[in-house]
Amino acid sequence: MEYYSKRTLCSFIDEEKRAIQSPTHLPFKPHQQISDQDIHLSPSRPSTPSATMDSIIPPPCPDSPWTLSPLQTPSPSLLYHCIASLHRQDGTIYSITLSRGIVFTGSESSRIRAWRQPDCVERGCLRASIGDVRAILAYGNMLFSSHRDFKVRVWNVTASENFRAKKVTTLPRKRSFLMASRANSQQHKACVSCMAYYHAEGLLYTGSWDKTVKAWRISDGKCADSFLAHEDNVNAIVVNQEDGCVFTCSSDGSVKIWRRVYGQNSHTLTMTLKFQPSPVNAMALSSSLSSCFLYSGSSDGFINFWEKEKMSGRFNHGGFLQGHRFSVLCLVTIEKLLFSGSEDTTIRVWRREEGSCFHECLAVLDAHRGPVKCLAASLEIEKVVMGFIVYSVGLDQTFKVWRVKVLPDEKSLCLDGTNFRDSKMKIMEYEMSPVLSPSWVEKKLQGNHPFH
Repeated sequence: MEYYSKRTLCSFIDEEKRAIQSPTHLPFKPHQQISDQDIHLSPSRPSTPSATMDSIIPPPCPDSPWTLSPLQTPSPSLLYHCIASLHRQDGTIYSITLSRGIVFTGSESSRIRAWRQPDCVERGCLRASIGDVRAILAYGNMLFSSHRDFKVRVWNVTASENFRAKKVTTLPRKRSFLMASRANSQQHKACVSCMAYYHAEGLLYTGSWDKTVKAWRISDGKCADSFLAHEDNVNAIVVNQEDGCVFTCSSDGSVKIWRRVYGQNSHTLTMTLKFQPSPVNAMALSSSLSSCFLYSGSSDGFINFWEKEKMSGRFNHGGFLQGHRFSVLCLVTIEKLLFSGSEDTTIRVWRREEGSCFHECLAVLDAHRGPVKCLAASLEIEKVVMGFIVYSVGLDQTFKVWRVKVLPDEKSLCLDGTNFRDSKMKIMEYEMSPVLSPSWVEKKLQGNHPFH
């Protein structure tokens, strides 16, 4: 517990302040100057503060740019700071992805911009003939992007001293005049909204608002399989890299699990997960040697999660995370943390307790002035605490970068003689229950949604 002493914590914070006190000038127009006023405190929640814990864990130094969060809980365990806030003038940013120290952003324009992590100095851009980049995905030197013409472009990116990008192919591949009809039959008929890449087999999965999912072999650019996945828009796809299992979610309110038929290219449905009659907008998978959790965020503000049984491989519903007041639009997992972005303009940071299904909300970041559309996160190597860089994009046309530090969890500590798990349960109580997204309610009342 020595690292919780005031002298050690403040010295750690001072080191971080010196590292970020000179913000980089970026080609984006600054949304606002970064100052202590930009640091937002998490909204307070009912808790039982302990005098003992208050004496052990002091607040940050008065001149520190960091925020200690949560504000009034007995075990403050997270520090966060917004290190950049950038405003884009030429359209909404729809998508974001990370690879090899580069952040890629896709927007309404025909340019995909590349930024260096974590200072976000622009490295270059990829110019496509068609814009409206709804989804992008990076793996190694490859970058996949979807466009307004419902096609997917594959790029080869070199992120050395001189940034270079070259388009490799378009999916479906361009064919001769005689083969054009066949190529059109392989193409999605509506917006390609999400993508996932299965590393072992070199398969790119694309989900579309035409309700279908397609699997593309990157080696030859051919469509290996195409199947009707849902009764409404496909909003997200996740692949388990351990076994190749494919997860899809949709506005029809369901999450489905698919497997490739052994020795074939076709896919078969193995499970349908459905607990609430509201659109599912986002998914994230947290997989390790000891556990596997699937998360889904929906328009009612809830985050449902399922745990995989080791013996049967089935996913059992473990519960839901309650806190967001409007739709959950994006999710990302890293280590034991889950970051969720919402239509309520906030980002919540959740931590799962080792060996259990219990989740603790560590912080609420008042991130944007509009819905948080997409998130990405990367790990920073730290000696004492876990460090993360989080990138958030909002429909307010802003792109923000956050540095997050997570202090270790005190598992063996008991508060006021009570069980530590029971104390955490009290912390998880919220002042207000989430409500349905206004936009979703409006569609429902107008009869434009299948759920009544």
